Amino acid sequence: MKTLKLLVIVMALFLAGTTQAQVSVNVNVGAPPMWGPVGYSGVQYYYLPDVEAYYDIPSSMFIYQSGGVWIHRTYLPVRYRSYDLYSGYKVVMTDYHGSKPYYRHNDYKVKYAKGYHGPAQKNIGSKPGKGNSNGNSKFRNQSYKSSSYSKGKNQGPSKGQGQGNSKNSNKGNSKGGGHGKK
Repeated sequence: MKTLKLLVIVMALFLAGTTQAQVSVNVNVGAPPMWGPVGYSGVQYYYLPDVEAYYDIPSSMFIYQSGGVWIHRTYLPVRYRSYDLYSGYKVVMTDYHGSKPYYRHNDYKVKYAKGYHGPAQKNIGSKPGKGNSNGNSKFRNQSYKSSSYSKGKNQGPSKGQGQGNSKNSNKGNSKGGGHGKK
């Protein structure tokens, strides 16, 4: 009898702990990413013109074409391993509700061509590792399943820096603008 009571108590505690763990695990499912734009609760998708991909917020997955087929992955393809999700423009798809955001992809591709920048966007969070010279660049796209994000170590002026972010490309640059002192 004591063994049965003890067993029931242990099972009740176990179930209570499991229930609590499930709640805490599922709290962030469907939350917009930190690199997402501020002010758009309730949307399901972003379109990323620079990489011609969609981001499904509830499932936290990117949707892009691979071999002519639309696939869902938690990372972008290797060719976009250095794409900065924080500075890249996100088209918030407020007018689409369904399971195939790519249904009108040709229209989006024309309307929001690579390099498109609409109204200024503020991200929900700031870039992790910003100002960190130790190679911690987790703000980059996760393009490999087993690695943390991309490159990370050669931060600083390089041939790929500044792409897709024209706001800061001429700051402090004395070349090519013909801007002199006033």
